[in-house]
Order: sequence, then C-alpha cells, then structure tokens
Amino acid sequence: MTVPTPEAPYGVDPLGRPYSDKSKIVAGILQLFLGTLGIGRFYVGSVGVGVAQLLTCGGLGVWALIDGILFLTSNDRTDKQGRVLRG
Repeated sequence: MTVPTPEAPYGVDPLGRPYSDKSKIVAGILQLFLGTLGIGRFYVGSVGVGVAQLLTCGGLGVWALIDGILFLTSNDRTDKQGRVLRG
C-alpha cells in the first residue's frame, strides 16, 4: 500500500496509475439501472457518451447493459481525468 500524495489522494494501482474518487461499482450499478439515461457515464464525467446514451435510450438498453457489465468487470475504466476507477 502506498502513501497517498496530492497527485494520487486515493493511492495508486499496482501499475502506478492514480485511483479516482469515483467507484466502478457505483458507476456499473448506475449504468445497469439508469443506463438508458446515461447516468453511469455522467457519474464518471463522460458527458458526450452520456448524452449519446440519453438520446438513444442507451442503445435501446443493449449499450447500457453491456456498458454496465464492463464497468463492473474491467480494471481499466477511467474517469474524466484519466484516473482508474476504484472498487
């Protein structure tokens, strides 16, 4: 475990990338239940993708479902600042 620094207040992952203040679990659950509105994407700061999901109803639900599963299972999802999601 590394000591938090101003550049990485939530620590760093094993590859040395700083963790985000956002959680991949929260993002995934928001995307699964409210993905047709793009809420999971808005949560992590992906406003453009969130608007696209909002306008297409989450790709008629398919895009939102796949995106939610990927948020929950991937270790490489990042927030708007490029920091890896915690969780």
